[in-house]
Amino acid sequence: MGDVTEQRSKGSGSVYWDANRERFVGTVEAGWTARGTRRRLPVSGRTKREALAKLKVKQREVTQAGTPAEGARAGTTVKAWANEWLETQADRMRPSAFGATRSQLRTWVIPAIGHKRLDRLSPGDVRAVSRAILSAERAVSTANRAHNELLRMLRDAAGEGRQVPSAVLTVTGPGTGRSDRDALTLADAAAVLLAARDEPDEARWVLAMLQGMRPAEVLGLTWSRVDLETGGVLVDWQLKPLPYKVARDRTSGFRVPAGHEAQRLHDAIHLVRPKTKSGWRRMPLVPWAVLALERWRTVAPSSPHDLVFPRADGRARSDKGDRAAWVVLQDRAQVAHVDGAQGRRYDLYECRHTTATLLREGGVDDETIIAIMGHSSILSTRAYLHTDQTRMRAALGGVEAAMVRQIEG
Repeated sequence: MGDVTEQRSKGSGSVYWDANRERFVGTVEAGWTARGTRRRLPVSGRTKREALAKLKVKQREVTQAGTPAEGARAGTTVKAWANEWLETQADRMRPSAFGATRSQLRTWVIPAIGHKRLDRLSPGDVRAVSRAILSAERAVSTANRAHNELLRMLRDAAGEGRQVPSAVLTVTGPGTGRSDRDALTLADAAAVLLAARDEPDEARWVLAMLQGMRPAEVLGLTWSRVDLETGGVLVDWQLKPLPYKVARDRTSGFRVPAGHEAQRLHDAIHLVRPKTKSGWRRMPLVPWAVLALERWRTVAPSSPHDLVFPRADGRARSDKGDRAAWVVLQDRAQVAHVDGAQGRRYDLYECRHTTATLLREGGVDDETIIAIMGHSSILSTRAYLHTDQTRMRAALGGVEAAMVRQIEG
């Protein structure tokens, strides 16, 4: 069969017989190459009808997703792009955020739709990820986080010129759901702190409940940041494990996002700066915290890293060990989060909710609560944190007073 070209309307592409390949070939005009020559996207089929059908599909893909980047490989799967995308995110995101994103993609997205091609994704494929999570009886919030990470990954793919149907980028998630994370009741919080008085490291739990410090902030606190004479503490580091550049290869070094500061203590454990400047704050200590820290300092293990709450061998406490100690403490206090007929242990982060709730119930203004909790908001400079210690001290004193009244009442 000789070369036969199927003439089509302008801009709709063409189909012709390629004698060398013994196939019908179609092309779609796709602008210009970097060298200034016309760029054409090819399709082929054993029959003219097959080639025409493929040509229509290719034209529809270009219309919906735009022209793919020059040199972009056709047929890239979700899994292949996810692995490539994660490599770029590892140097941009904070380690904890990157770990969560990687987990969402590898646990839910890739198993559900990893085999799908980016250029052939449908809204149904995107929704399939949420269905898989909900079918596994996981929380709606988990499905929503996975959905958001998937769409972020797909938008970046489209931004790089890869073909991603525009319809999939507008699919809405399942919603955030309702979290049962809440503050401890005042009675339960008081019971926990009473139980902590029998522990030498009582100060660890006082800082959580009465000062609203995050677990990573408490575990990363060093004595050089504590001023027991004036009753103040500087919160400017957090204790975090950093991922290795190559998983499980300790010789590969660590992934530290660009612009982030980290100090290695041992193994993968590092001191890292807070996520935002508002997390970097100076706080007054309530008298209860000062006394507890003074007692702890006389018996605390020596730490080569100056840590306030190290393990017995001086190394940093692990997050897992810290949470286990929290479980033991609340079991000793015989407290639990109860919602109707359902009960569970309190999450350690709910100590921060307790501090915030007591501050709010005490009538403390929003700016002072934000400063104490280290949240990002209208506080735009650290100067505010240094000049408003009196108001912060009064606010935290109210939290301490409420707890004392509960215990003594």
